[in-house]
Amino acid sequence: MSRVRITLRRVGAVTALAAAGVLAAAGVASAHVTVHPDSYAKGATDGVLTFRVPNEEDTASTNKVQVFLPTDHPVLGVLVSPRDGWSAKVTNTKLKTPVKTDDGTITDAVSEITWTGGKIDPGHYEDFDVAFGQLPEDTGQLTFKTLQTYSDGKTVRWIEEAAQGDEEPENPAPVLKLTAKNASDEAGVPTASASPSKASVSAASGGSDSTARGLGVAGLVVGVLGLAAAAFAIVRGRSGGSRAE
Repeated sequence: MSRVRITLRRVGAVTALAAAGVLAAAGVASAHVTVHPDSYAKGATDGVLTFRVPNEEDTASTNKVQVFLPTDHPVLGVLVSPRDGWSAKVTNTKLKTPVKTDDGTITDAVSEITWTGGKIDPGHYEDFDVAFGQLPEDTGQLTFKTLQTYSDGKTVRWIEEAAQGDEEPENPAPVLKLTAKNASDEAGVPTASASPSKASVSAASGGSDSTARGLGVAGLVVGVLGLAAAAFAIVRGRSGGSRAE
């Protein structure tokens, strides 16, 4: 029985180490810049987008964030909410194709928002709120490429886009899904959750992280294998004892 107990302790130790590795990897995989909520109805009006920026470095703080808004499918009526310690610079760009609205023809739109002056310490995140007047109706998603600059001079480029069916890239850009309008849709109400604040409860989660889900499944498999190994050790120990008698 002593050999069985030793085997069980070894199996438990290996399982714990593997599970810890899975959890650590999942944390790294999900710590990227995201937009909340993750979806709105096409053409939604008078809503808010929250860009969540986590700090992934151990010794440097984030001191600059640049979010680039698409101009081929522009977001109209952009307003930036003040953020303590941060200054926001808004850049407008003339549109190649003007957008006709009920209030007239729009010829320019916000193409970049840059936040400076503040800092995000290691192990922390910051939410940057952007209000909009109207989202486009002629596309299924909006990609907000983002640059995150640290105090040591390093810049992380969150600009990669995943092709349909592919795994999430290493540095994914924040993506807002635009869903078909329903008769019950209200202006400015996100389709994924009741409000942006509720959608932002889980820090740096990104809403749907296929990599993290896959790692979670791997953790479950490791646990099951550990239990199976323990059961086999017990059965083998008992069999050896009966033969010795």
